[in-house]
Amino acid sequence: MPALASHRKPRTRVRTTTPAVGLTTAALASVTLLSTQSATAAPAEPKPSIEEVQKKVDALYRQAGTATQRFNQAKTASAEQRSKVDALLEAAAKRADKLNETRRELGNYAAAQYRSGSIAPTATFFLADDPQSYFDQDQLMARMTSQQQKSVADFRTQQKEAAEKRVEATKSLETLTASQATLRTSKQQVQTKLTEARSLLSKLTAEEKARLAELERKKEAEAERKAEELARQQAAAAKEKAEQADAQEAPQGDTGTTAGGGSDSGYASKAEKVLSFARAQIGKPYVWGATGPSSYDCSGLTQAAWKAAGVDLPRTTWDQVEVGTRVATADLQPGDLVFFYDDISHVGIYKGDGMMIHAPKPGANVREESIYYMPIYGSVRPA
Repeated sequence: MPALASHRKPRTRVRTTTPAVGLTTAALASVTLLSTQSATAAPAEPKPSIEEVQKKVDALYRQAGTATQRFNQAKTASAEQRSKVDALLEAAAKRADKLNETRRELGNYAAAQYRSGSIAPTATFFLADDPQSYFDQDQLMARMTSQQQKSVADFRTQQKEAAEKRVEATKSLETLTASQATLRTSKQQVQTKLTEARSLLSKLTAEEKARLAELERKKEAEAERKAEELARQQAAAAKEKAEQADAQEAPQGDTGTTAGGGSDSGYASKAEKVLSFARAQIGKPYVWGATGPSSYDCSGLTQAAWKAAGVDLPRTTWDQVEVGTRVATADLQPGDLVFFYDDISHVGIYKGDGMMIHAPKPGANVREESIYYMPIYGSVRPA
């Protein structure tokens, strides 16, 4: 019996250790699984470089500028359509008044016929809301005086015109609704882009903001260098032009005038008013959709400045670029408008020496800056 007992004891140990081995294996498998899941989990996105942030923010501000021009366009269209709708509704109301007046006149004729005992169909004709069905009944028309016939003809004309005005007003209201929807969409797009840009900037550390500011200074310095080069080229061209003019005038004597002088002088006078106005706005904030007097967006400033010189420009950059005469960058004169980016979403007023006055972007004020700070699309001379 002791031998049997001794034989059973190892079996008991084997049975008690088997579950332990199973638990250990399961635990190891769990740890391995967790490690594998951690290793295969999506890695955190790398933080963008300062250069990437700068490009992204610039792109967002540019997109906001484009959306601002769409907003300005929709706002202008909405205002114009509202005026048109109001005019059409007023015209429709006047047509209705005239129609009712003629209807009353016909009613008086019908009442008179009724009192004199004339046949009933004639009275029915006069009082009907739609007398069209009676127009072909010659026996009724023959019983009317010429004045009565004229009143019927007027009624028919006025009834047709009133219906046409109602249809036109309805279509105009539909167009107004579409313009207002575009206005709301554009406004939301501007706000979305600006919020995204501010969010990117708010995540920068103090050191990163300093590095971003340094990148901006380098960009401005390069733009100013190009402006100075343009100023030198323009000064040299002006000197050469003056010398040629002097050489041509010397043999002829002084006539007191030069060819084209009157036109150049007239533009220079307007340009001085434009620049005087623009200089007075320096320091005022950029606000998208604003046209002054306390704040401006880019095309709002150019529109207001040229208005001070007696020239009405359209509201958006896309329309302003179509006004006046196109000029090359080398031939720019003070007062000319310079447009930027392929989508023509920004504009400034050339002041000379490669510099402009413009309302740059949200968070910035109206200021002087090199025209080379942004890629130039083209330039125009508005007047």
